Amino acid sequence: MATEIKVPALGESVTEGTIAEWLKQPGEAVAADEPICSLETDKVAVDVPSPVAGVMSEHRVAVGDNVEVGAVIAVIEEGASASATPAPAAAKADTPAPAASAPTPAPTSGPSEELLAAAQTLSPAVRRAVLEHGVDPSTIKGTGKDGRLTKEDVLAAAEAKKSGGAAPAPSPAPAAAAAPAATGGARGEERVKMTRMRQTIAKRLKGAQDQAALLTTFNDCDMSAVMEARDKYKDLFAKKHDIRLGFMGFFAKAACLALKDVPSVNAYIEGDEIVYHDYVDISVAVSAPNGLVVPVIRDADKKGFARIEQDIADFGKRAKEGTLKMEDMTGGTFTISNGGVFGSLMSTPIINPPQSAVLGLHRIEDRAVVRNGEIVIRPMMYLALSYDHRLIDGREAVTALKIIKEAIEDPTRMLIDL
Repeated sequence: MATEIKVPALGESVTEGTIAEWLKQPGEAVAADEPICSLETDKVAVDVPSPVAGVMSEHRVAVGDNVEVGAVIAVIEEGASASATPAPAAAKADTPAPAASAPTPAPTSGPSEELLAAAQTLSPAVRRAVLEHGVDPSTIKGTGKDGRLTKEDVLAAAEAKKSGGAAPAPSPAPAAAAAPAATGGARGEERVKMTRMRQTIAKRLKGAQDQAALLTTFNDCDMSAVMEARDKYKDLFAKKHDIRLGFMGFFAKAACLALKDVPSVNAYIEGDEIVYHDYVDISVAVSAPNGLVVPVIRDADKKGFARIEQDIADFGKRAKEGTLKMEDMTGGTFTISNGGVFGSLMSTPIINPPQSAVLGLHRIEDRAVVRNGEIVIRPMMYLALSYDHRLIDGREAVTALKIIKEAIEDPTRMLIDL
């Protein structure tokens, strides 16, 4: 009996998604509740499971197609057995040994036909990384959900290959670099359709600039006290809570102090009204394979350091695996973005609508500062608070940032609510 697979409900206010990847090809066996495709929404990628066991009969839509909730995307034959001759791309992925033992020519500046065929079964980000670095995906062990390859897996394999792995042949990059000289300056380019998530990010950020009166205020922060506290207690903290003590917990708690004292920074405009919150839900910007996502730490003002650090670590892990859920990213009253992990010295972050403010953190570096009339070296960080000037006056923004700075420079303030 044929069963039609429909797009499931995707969450509040989400009515459609984009087919990012087919995990099951026609002719392949499918178990009940096994994911058959990856569906990309405005915020997260979700797997669509099969409600029945059987064999994939046909795809009704292709990768890249937009589909609405309730639309039929595939057909599964219940009780049928898998085809003896699966699709060529699937055969290559399932039987890497013959491909590895067969003689292959030295890499050229372009990807081989075998590599192109194998890459077709991968997600767009992973496929681009495979083709760019010229690695064989069938030889890489995936660390993603259900053993699927991630972009980081491909980059790690490419790095191992460069540093003297099992394949000593020259990498594609030098050949590609040498090609222009040999062919009189020929150059290539690639056009890749933006993912739905990247399109949404672009629209939201541009919308924030168009609608809000954005302004950024800066300050610098002496990290000595926080670094000393972290060095002193990190081992005991990890032993008791089974989580690493980072800097984000300190900044989240410092932000809670500031938002309680300056409530407009924790509010937003809705029509001709201002919505104030008596709670603090902090959105934390996390880098994911398909772009930046902002999962929310609920009731951060009521949580301790350990719970905040656990939430952040969990978000980072699930963002990398692509398993964040829609509800993880809804809401949020204030955002913290840490560009320092990538080496940023200073930036002007853009608010995350409908929120009215975002705190930007940056790298820590030793700088000469004056203390008590003497020049000393201190680990300093630039802080940036971008805010919607329609709601938040300059005095309020500067005050909030100053509270954060003082709490970081004297962490005892966070214990006695100063």
